[in-house]
Amino acid sequence: MATDILVPTLGESVSEATIGRWFKKPGDTVAADEPLVELETDKVTLEVNAPAAGELGEILVKDGETVEPGALLGSIVEAGEGGGAKKPAAAKSAEKPEKAQQATEASAPKETSASYGSHGDAPPTAGRSADESGPAVAKFARETGIDPSTLNGSGKDGRVTKGDMLAAKEGRPAPAAPAQEARTPAPPRAPSAPDDAAREERVKMTKLRQTIAKRLKSAQDTAAMLTTFNDVDMSAVMAMRAQYKDIFEKKHGTKLGFMGFFTKAVIGALKDVPAVNAEIDGTDLVYKNYYHIGIAVGTDKGLVVPVVRDADDLSIAGIEKKIAGFGKKAREGKLSIEEMQGGTFTITNGGIYGSLMSTPILNAPQSGILGMHRIEERPVVRGGKIEARPMMYLALSYDHRIVDGKEAVTFLVRVKEALEDPARLVLDL
Repeated sequence: MATDILVPTLGESVSEATIGRWFKKPGDTVAADEPLVELETDKVTLEVNAPAAGELGEILVKDGETVEPGALLGSIVEAGEGGGAKKPAAAKSAEKPEKAQQATEASAPKETSASYGSHGDAPPTAGRSADESGPAVAKFARETGIDPSTLNGSGKDGRVTKGDMLAAKEGRPAPAAPAQEARTPAPPRAPSAPDDAAREERVKMTKLRQTIAKRLKSAQDTAAMLTTFNDVDMSAVMAMRAQYKDIFEKKHGTKLGFMGFFTKAVIGALKDVPAVNAEIDGTDLVYKNYYHIGIAVGTDKGLVVPVVRDADDLSIAGIEKKIAGFGKKAREGKLSIEEMQGGTFTITNGGIYGSLMSTPILNAPQSGILGMHRIEERPVVRGGKIEARPMMYLALSYDHRIVDGKEAVTFLVRVKEALEDPARLVLDL
C-alpha cells in the first residue's frame, strides 16, 4: 500500500513553493519522519519528512518545479516495491489524460507563459486541464467531476487553484485573478565575449533571493527613505561584557554578546520616539505599542529576519537566548514563517562582517531600521585630551513620511546614551 507525500501548509500568505532538491532516489529506504525533500518558498526553506517508513516510490515533481499546498509529490511504498513499482492513485488516474495532452501538444503550435510575458500580455486563464494546474486540482476534479478547463484560474499564469475548485463546488464566485504588474522590462543583457562566456556560470535565483530583491527595491520605490548617523563610545559596554561574560554564560547557558545591549537600547529609544515604531496604512498612521524586534541574520541562501516578540518583556539574557536560537535555526534552514512575521523595527549588525558604515534599507512596512557596525579604536577628545576609544557608527534609515529629522536624531541620541551608560538598561532609565 502506497502512502502519499504531500506539500504541507506553507503558512500565511504563502501560496506556492519550489522543489529545492530531493534527498532520496526512488527505491531508497526511508525511515518515518526522515527528511525527503527540500521546499523553497519566498520566505523560508523547509523540509518535508516521510509520512511513513518504507521505500521511496515514484517522484512526481522534479527539482525546480513549482507546487501548491496539498500537491502530491510522490509516495512511500512497502519495502521491495520501490523504484516506481507502485504509483500513487492520483498519478495512475492522471496518466492517460497526461498522455493524451502530450499528443495534442505535439501536434499544436507551442506557446508558453514566457512567450506571453515577453510581450507584457496576460496568458489565457481558461481552458487549462487538471494536469496543467497541478496534482491537487487533478485529484479534486476526479472527486467532484468539476472540469478545471471551464474555470478562470486565479493562480499564477492563470492556473486553476484548489481554491477555484472549492469555490466552483460551493457555487461561490472564484477568487479574483491577480492583476498583472505593470513593469518596464529590463534591458537585455549584452552578450559576453566568447572567451568570457565559457567561464561564466548561470544559476537560477532561489525564491528567497527573488523575494529579497523585490522587497528591497519596493522599499526604495515606496518610502521616502533617509539615513541619519551618529557614533557611540563602546567602552562601558565592552568593560561590562568582559567583567561578567563568564558568570553570565555559566548562569544563563548562553554567551553575552552585544545584541542584548543593542536591543534593550533600541526599545528604550522606541518608547521615547514612537514614530519610529509606527507604519503608514493608507492615510492613517498606526502606532504600535508593542516591540517585536527583527534581528537580521545572514545565511548562505540570503538575509532572513527572525523576530524577537515582545522584546521589552525580556531580560538581556532572554534576548540573547532568543537570538542564539534564531541564529542556529537560520544556519540549519529551520526557521518557520511565523518566526519571521510581525516585526515592528529591525536591527542589522554589519559589524560582524567588518562593515564600517552603511545605509540599511527598510524592512517594509516598518518605518525604521538601525545599522550597527564594527567597533574600532579611533581618536576622540575627552576632557580636552585626545584618547583612543572603541567607537562604532550607528545608522538609522527611516521613512521620512513618518519620522522627522528631529525624531531620528533624538532616537539615535537615546541609543547612544544607553550604550555609553549601560546601567540605564538595567535600571530601565
